This record gives sequence, structure tokens and C-alpha cells, in this order.
Amino acid sequence: MKTDIILCGVGGQGILSIATVLGEAATASGLQLKQAEVHGMSQRGGDVQSNLRLSTEPIWSDLIPKGQADLIISMEPMEALRYLPYLSPEGRVVTASKPLVNIPDYPDLADIIAELEALPNVSMMDIETVALENKVPRGANMVLLGMTAPFLGILTPEALRAAVARVFAPKGEAVVEADLLAFDLGLQASGK
Repeated sequence: MKTDIILCGVGGQGILSIATVLGEAATASGLQLKQAEVHGMSQRGGDVQSNLRLSTEPIWSDLIPKGQADLIISMEPMEALRYLPYLSPEGRVVTASKPLVNIPDYPDLADIIAELEALPNVSMMDIETVALENKVPRGANMVLLGMTAPFLGILTPEALRAAVARVFAPKGEAVVEADLLAFDLGLQASGK
């Protein structure tokens, strides 16, 4: 069994934290893991993307070929569209619906949302508003991870939840509790 994931968004949104939790959960579950270099992290507001491959069998390449990604997990809707050529026909997009407008010629949001909604397998939510309304303002990325949990297949929501607790433990109990709440909100919103 394998799951190929494209993580994307904009610098400063927490993509690296999502990748770290997924990696921790995979390692603790005894899975093989390859992650391509994360691009764009040095520039806040710039495009960020990474390939993450999880498998029960050895993985020979850290790059996901076009048309082969099982999941696109995106903190930003336009960034989700950017990586659609990598999505397999049966793949799923899990994305934030609220844009981070970081360029002067950002496309019309209604057009972006319409294009995403036309996909056969898409989950979309205003993760920032969910995080703010539930008093976990820095937890939007964990809301997104919770939304993704039912669609990973290779990792259970419980394994991800435990990984969230381990990854954020050095930051203190309050941070762990906030991130677990954010994860649970996303999981509940996924309807699974």
C-alpha cells in the first residue's frame, strides 16, 4: 500500500508542520517514507510545495510523477490548482477555501472555487475561520490535516492525532491541546 501526497501553500502557512506530523505518524507506524525537498520556505508569502510518499514497501524516488498523486493537501486554493497535473484521476484535493492574496494579479476567487468544485473528489473549507472561531488561531494547518485524515488510508486518524501530540510536545501542553482541538475540528468537518 502506498500514498503519494503533494503538500502546497504559501510560505508561513504551516506546510512544514503538516509534513512533520505526517512523517512522524508514518515513522511510528513502521511505514517507508520519502520526502522531496520543501521548496519556497525561505520566502514568507512565496509558493511552498513538497512531495511526500508513504508506503508499506520500499520507495525508490522521492518525486511523484505527474498524474500519480493520491492527495493534494493545500493551504491555499490557487496553489491546489497549480498542482492538479500531478493528481491521479482517482485522487482527492483537500484545500482551504480562503485565499492568501500575495500577488497583485491574483485570479478571481469565484473562478478558482468553481474550478475546484468541478473536480470529482474535493474537500474544501475555510480553515482559518474555523480555527479563529474555536480560539485556535494558529491551528488552521492542523484543521486541514484533520480534514485530510479520513482520506489518507495508509495512516489512521488516531496515528495522526498521536503524532500531533508528539511533534508539538516540546512547545508545551497548551500548544498540544490547541493543535489537537484544531485537528479534531477538521476531522469532524470531513464528515467521516
